[in-house]
Amino acid sequence: MKLLRVGEKGKEKPAILDSNNLIRDLSSIIKDFDSDNLKIEIFSKIKNTNLETLPEIKNSGRIGSCINKPGKFVAIGLNYSDHAKETGLKTPTEPIVFMKASSSISGPNDDIEMPKDSTKLDWEVELAIVIGKEAKNISEEEASNHIFGYCIVNDVSEREWQIEKLGQWVKGKSGDTFGPTGPYLVTQDEIPDINNLNLVLEVNGKKMQSGNTKNMIFKTNFIVSYLSKFMSLQPGDLITTGTPAGVGMGMKPQVFLKSGDNIKLAIDLLGEQNSKVVII
Repeated sequence: MKLLRVGEKGKEKPAILDSNNLIRDLSSIIKDFDSDNLKIEIFSKIKNTNLETLPEIKNSGRIGSCINKPGKFVAIGLNYSDHAKETGLKTPTEPIVFMKASSSISGPNDDIEMPKDSTKLDWEVELAIVIGKEAKNISEEEASNHIFGYCIVNDVSEREWQIEKLGQWVKGKSGDTFGPTGPYLVTQDEIPDINNLNLVLEVNGKKMQSGNTKNMIFKTNFIVSYLSKFMSLQPGDLITTGTPAGVGMGMKPQVFLKSGDNIKLAIDLLGEQNSKVVII
């Protein structure tokens, strides 16, 4: 299933793409894709529904983030060895974990707001995991039973704030609109091999990042199991899993985003995002 949320900001409706790629309103089945409602049990209810009986949402306009108000927005750093190398850092021997503020989440095609004091705004195309069942100290083998599905996240990063301002990375990762998410929350049954998906990101039509999830140091099931040993994971929690090489910080000379830049990113089977950078 490809699930999405459509409508003006704050007024999004839960929806689904049917077999003809028409957008159908799921409001009669689930109130929203959030921590209160996004549980694995709802999967069967939606799957057993004749989607053609649901209202079609025509001229849907804006697509919102496919997840609303997750309890946690967790991120994994340096999870591709080529990215670790380009940053000049050692390849991690266990996952580097940090948090992004949930208020950073925005729609996949919304503008990315560049704070007026920002000088080193960067991009990161990433595969993200959405939890569908509480996970607490679970094994790697159990992890897939706790995953609802996957989506795209652009882990927008202000590198000066992340690295040069000292302290934790969260400062450079949590600005409003620093987490474009979606367009779709894609359920596991739609993805034959989560460890073989191509990721790509372009800035102004120039390819900057090109990678594959097979090159992740720590795979999705391991990440869920690992995190569950330090914190319980609840339905609706969002975990973004790291980015391949090609970020602006890693280039020589470094390249950072500026007002008016257009960013396009895509992951196999998960759709694509198209955002514009604007100064606030």
